[in-house]
Amino acid sequence: MITTTPHEMQRRIDTLGKKAAAGLNGKDFFLTWDKAREELEAVLEIAAILKEFRGNNISPRLWDSGLAVSQFRDNSTRTRFSFASACNLLGLTVSDLDEGKSQIAHGETVRETANMISFMAEVIGIRDDMYIGKGHTYMLEVAEAVEKGFHDGVLEQRPTVVNLQCDIDHPTQTMADFLHLVTEFGGVEKLTGKKVAMSWAYSPSYGKPLSVPQGVIGLFTRFGINVSLAYPEGYSLMPDVVAQAKKFAASSGGSFHVCSSMEEAFDGADVVYPKSWAPFAVMEERTKIVETGDRKALADLEKRCLANNARFKSWECTDALMAKTNHALYLHCLPADITGVSCAEGEVSAPVFDRFRTPLYRQAGYKPYVIAAMIFASKIVDPAARLSSILDRAESRLR
Repeated sequence: MITTTPHEMQRRIDTLGKKAAAGLNGKDFFLTWDKAREELEAVLEIAAILKEFRGNNISPRLWDSGLAVSQFRDNSTRTRFSFASACNLLGLTVSDLDEGKSQIAHGETVRETANMISFMAEVIGIRDDMYIGKGHTYMLEVAEAVEKGFHDGVLEQRPTVVNLQCDIDHPTQTMADFLHLVTEFGGVEKLTGKKVAMSWAYSPSYGKPLSVPQGVIGLFTRFGINVSLAYPEGYSLMPDVVAQAKKFAASSGGSFHVCSSMEEAFDGADVVYPKSWAPFAVMEERTKIVETGDRKALADLEKRCLANNARFKSWECTDALMAKTNHALYLHCLPADITGVSCAEGEVSAPVFDRFRTPLYRQAGYKPYVIAAMIFASKIVDPAARLSSILDRAESRLR
């Protein structure tokens, strides 16, 4: 258990009261760059406070009944259980929407599905990251449907829609990553001027989403951090996201630099994030092929892309590369492709991964609190006042 005094926790809550959390009330959480920096800081602070509450055996339940709906259109371990943990922390029961067991398989519309699952739902968490131009669009359609249902009096409450990873961004992951850095370096202000290397790394698979690297450059550049994005020729990200990162870096006093080698990105870095992703152009092509249902073309694309990936097996996070850094902290969204462990050749060497295993698990451990904070901020008009009330009540979580 954490042993933070009530006075210390109240001091954190008072700090939150000065941040701009009001703009988050009643809003969905899709992309970090749609939020003001002050709003992002408020979510991070709420997450940290909720973590302290649980660590001090204080229950932060907002509801004594209610539903949270999860819809995972791609496989998930950490995010699936993080969403369930976050909702349970706040008092909600989670039900998973299995499309194969629903009327979606029979052609039910998005509008109808969204309303039918939302009669007593407070939040809908969606992962839809497989196809360019699809996931984010689908989430917007769900949000529009429940907004209309609430406006028409069909729904008694308007569920908050939370992006658990789409084709563009992975906000719950990158916010958890950032909170990990805030904790490790001793505060948001301590991250100003730090160098973060977001680098492509080799993987024996080809279709990994772009949303993690895009989420990192779209978030970290908001806070005066010097971000280096490294990838081999042809592995570029969405141009709009890269342009946004450049604007954020310029306005925050940080920098954003694209380079073509891990060595350059890692040189003097304080944080490294070596992670495989598929080229933007390939993901676009893949989406078009899937729409046609041409299995042979899809198999040919995979074969071609795996062969191209294999040209860059040297893009691996090793001890030699880590020696070029400023004693950098290693990040990964997990699961990592670990050379000699989960694959023959991969993103990171076993010695590097093993050395950072405990910090990596801590990094992942912030995600339930970030998701809970997103829900909390969306549902509560004055988060600081409600958190103070919870602290005053000090109802035990473990009875």
